Amino acid sequence: MLLCKQTQPLLSMPPGGLTMVVSSHRWLKEKVVSRLSIDLATRFPAEIVNSDKMQVYEGLHIITNKITEEEQRGAPHHHLGIAHPNVDFTAPDFRDMASLSIESILGGRSLPIIFGGSNSYIDARYECCFLWVDVSRPVLHTFVSKRVDKMVDNGMVEEAEQLFYPNADYTRGIRRPIGVPELDLYFQTGFLDEEARARVLQEAVHEIKANTFKLACCQLEEIHWLKNLRK
Repeated sequence: MLLCKQTQPLLSMPPGGLTMVVSSHRWLKEKVVSRLSIDLATRFPAEIVNSDKMQVYEGLHIITNKITEEEQRGAPHHHLGIAHPNVDFTAPDFRDMASLSIESILGGRSLPIIFGGSNSYIDARYECCFLWVDVSRPVLHTFVSKRVDKMVDNGMVEEAEQLFYPNADYTRGIRRPIGVPELDLYFQTGFLDEEARARVLQEAVHEIKANTFKLACCQLEEIHWLKNLRK
């Protein structure tokens, strides 16, 4: 199991009219970041801009932990499920689209709240309040394991299978997120007996958890980079 060094939570609050809410633990979230952004949006005249590079795609609601319309509680959301699954939605694409949305929100005298994701779409273009949802590492590792198991119970494997075909390219579009490429071998072993397939699935789930831990550590470095950029 990969362990991450515990660091102190970061809270950077320079003056300005923009709020960024991110999480360093994508699978851990249990939609904590989404709920925080919605709580803010229901207390201020605000609109929410998604910056999760996988939630921007259509589909994979379970694997990407996408917030439902009911959970949005009437708060306007931008850039959720707007990209075709087979298209590469790049950081420049997000920059151009998000810039237009933010300017429109500010023009309507509302507060833009940018939330979620791996931080690769976020740069310090505006003065903002930067909120980071943090958690202790022992809690992270325990919760991630349980969270992945819960997603399997909720239909993650069946959802990923809808995108499967032999020799699929897992470097493009919606097939990139953790939880899709790891299951490729399992989907190709339909000829095995039930017990053997169960072992293959167990190994895939273990790999999903391990890759999630690695992602969390990488995202911690990105968050520190963003914080230092604001100095």
